[in-house]
Amino acid sequence: MEDGKLTVRAVERALDILLCFTDESDLSLTEIAVRVSLHKSTVHRLLASLEGKGFILRDFATDKYRLGFRIWELSANMVHTHDPAMILLPEMERLRDQLDETISLYVCDGLERVRVQAVESNQAIRRVAPIGARLPLYVGASSKILVAFAEPQLLEALMKAHNLPTALERTVFLQQLAEAKELGYATSVEERELGTAAVAVPIYNQAQQLVASLAVSGPSNRLTLAKMKEHAPVLIEAARRMGKMLR
Repeated sequence: MEDGKLTVRAVERALDILLCFTDESDLSLTEIAVRVSLHKSTVHRLLASLEGKGFILRDFATDKYRLGFRIWELSANMVHTHDPAMILLPEMERLRDQLDETISLYVCDGLERVRVQAVESNQAIRRVAPIGARLPLYVGASSKILVAFAEPQLLEALMKAHNLPTALERTVFLQQLAEAKELGYATSVEERELGTAAVAVPIYNQAQQLVASLAVSGPSNRLTLAKMKEHAPVLIEAARRMGKMLR
């Protein structure tokens, strides 16, 4: 039994190492050890096992590690026919070309939102949206959408969370959620990042289940409240079309 626990722990640690590369392309042994809070000797052994299976590659010139080709082999076999991020990509590209701003797709994961797809604007000054980024559910246009249009249990859990910022005015937040439900869209201006703004709408599948939040984001001096109000009907119509594509 004890050996089984040790084996599971080793698997969890190996997965934690792989997850270190969600926001970085290459990392040193020390950087990985700090991120997973393990001794370097333990991390080195786990990396050697992952490298042996092709999940990790070591660059001997820089002495840094990066994801191996086995990861791409696995992703190539994903069932994309049911993956909203892949199904909706062509529509997101068309919306990007129409509005000339960055388009993002977010889904809810616990008390966080995850950017599962993004198409960046072609403008020189644009909103950079890395896929896989995890963001809190209590701030931002897409967060408001994912909470406002979700089942009430999500809002209850969010309000009880210990990691809510002390500066969060719950009354204002609840009012913003109510406005989002009334208008069918939500906006944010420099709520999470200085100089950025976003407008978001919900995407429902054919069973009328909330699937994701579709957002347009860009520099706040270009994506003003007036401009976001102008984009909202276009975004709502795009979300309606996208919803019809999802079972």
